[in-house]
Amino acid sequence: MTPIKLSGDAFQIGEAHGRALGAQIRGFLDDDLCRLNRIFYQRTSLADLRETITRYGEAISRDTPALFDEIRGLAAGAEIGIEESLLLQVRREVMGYNRVPTGGDCTTLCRKQSKHSVLAQTIDLNGDLDDHMMILDITHPSSGRRVLVLSFVGLLGYLGMNSDGLAIGLNLVLGGTWCLGLPPYLAIRHLLDTCSDVETCIDGLSRLHLASSRALTICDRRSAVTVELLEGKMAVASGAELVHTNHFLNRDFAAADAINPFARNSSVRRLVACRERLQQLGTAATSKDYMEIFCHEPIRVRGNGDIRRERTVGTVIMSPEDGIMHVRRGDPALASTQTFHLHA
Repeated sequence: MTPIKLSGDAFQIGEAHGRALGAQIRGFLDDDLCRLNRIFYQRTSLADLRETITRYGEAISRDTPALFDEIRGLAAGAEIGIEESLLLQVRREVMGYNRVPTGGDCTTLCRKQSKHSVLAQTIDLNGDLDDHMMILDITHPSSGRRVLVLSFVGLLGYLGMNSDGLAIGLNLVLGGTWCLGLPPYLAIRHLLDTCSDVETCIDGLSRLHLASSRALTICDRRSAVTVELLEGKMAVASGAELVHTNHFLNRDFAAADAINPFARNSSVRRLVACRERLQQLGTAATSKDYMEIFCHEPIRVRGNGDIRRERTVGTVIMSPEDGIMHVRRGDPALASTQTFHLHA
């Protein structure tokens, strides 16, 4: 993967992004509507989704107007319609968790040490999306902040870190009623663009109206937390070592957990295995040691050829103080590591 380097105001960043990846973006949209019609059991179309997409756009514009300008720029640069540009951002929300049964989605760990912190995770998704993984290297001239984002074609946010030493990872958790609001992927990008530490991230999240439930793991130079988000409520847990998979860990939120029994068993197994393997690592562990955690079952989720089933499509190890991101695209046991430098 070659990082897409972007700079300017919001519209300019989106426009440059669209120009750089226009052919791939248009190809993804033409691929059974971002592969949604290979995942859904009942076909849909852009016309069917237009009203819903428009209302998501209104929510994005309200909470994060700069990102809405970037979405407009993406449409202009890629030579696509605004509805198509929005669909790339809200694709996961359109999928929901009732229409498409979820079997598992990401294992995240964070270790906070005095001189070196690590935030790392698998990326487990359906849709065979490893071929569309990308790296955005964004500079905001107005603030001087740089942001390194791992995402997928046409999607402005997913996970990443910034030049303040802030890193954010995520896990899908299922609960509550998903609504027309700000997609969590864009919320993460917004936090990386605007925040410098855990405290400002938590404050920022309290001001956003998220469309769907998630768990975010957030690490800065001083502290680390996991924030579970459910229908406008937050549960925050801090610690020197944090592990999260796909079921709620907060007791109050657990009662609303909508994960199916099969997926919950997988989530619990991955949580236990990751905690055990993390505890076995010494304080001198390297990025290769952390990557090795993700190369073995049950944390590594193999594909079975079914595009509807989640599998590990990528793995990332972030060292936010050093501005270093190690990425394996595809099955981590088979892929090679690429390294990206925020401060290069």
